[in-house]
Amino acid sequence: MDLGLHGKVAIVTGASRGIGQGIARSLAAEGCRLVICARGAEALEATAEMLRAQGAEVVALTLDVTQPEAGARLVQTALERFGRLDILVGNAGGNRRGYFEETSEDDWSALIELNLRAHLRCARAVIPVMKQQGGGAIVFIASIFGREAGGPGLSIYNSTKSALISAAKILALELAPHNIRVNTVAPGSIRFPGGSWDRRMREDPEGTRQFIAQNIPMGRFGTVEEVADVVTFLVSERARWVTGACLNVDGGQSRSLI
Repeated sequence: MDLGLHGKVAIVTGASRGIGQGIARSLAAEGCRLVICARGAEALEATAEMLRAQGAEVVALTLDVTQPEAGARLVQTALERFGRLDILVGNAGGNRRGYFEETSEDDWSALIELNLRAHLRCARAVIPVMKQQGGGAIVFIASIFGREAGGPGLSIYNSTKSALISAAKILALELAPHNIRVNTVAPGSIRFPGGSWDRRMREDPEGTRQFIAQNIPMGRFGTVEEVADVVTFLVSERARWVTGACLNVDGGQSRSLI
């Protein structure tokens, strides 16, 4: 199936490892030209070199997406290098676990900036360009714990991911007349090298296997590639009638009815 992505220009944040790296790899395989960013220069450049070795055109920017000027820098780089901008994938994110009464103002401020405001600033930066070009696609990486309760210790994560899904829905309504589609993807438990589930599997293999048996009907963790494939479809011409959606990629883990 031709996804119609050859020659498109995509920004992917948090692209140095894990899901973000997988998304960049999947988009590159479809012929996209890429602007990727992350905070760690060494890992980011290694990702860029890997993509270039596969024939992709890639610009790597070492930056912190929580900085106010990050979105504008990404857009400027895309336009200077490639002359256009078609896709934004907001993947950067994080977590600070802790029971609500133990969380601090700094915990909340840091995660609101990283999991919500950074994505919205990047969207605000790309929208004028997409309007001028006659369309575009934006996808934010949320979580199934933005759609349902994630459990004790996840008050900040749950709140920020829920807010991201909600904001994306409103953006989709506002931007539909401009042919700009906005969707979210909600991964479940995804295992990749260096990720939290990879660490837990190594530290407590039996406990982790019990978690899988109790929580994931398909009986295994998801992979980066399985999330990346859904994102790549969503930003493609094949998904041109899909906007305002939040798609679970979770092997049946979610218990939400919507």
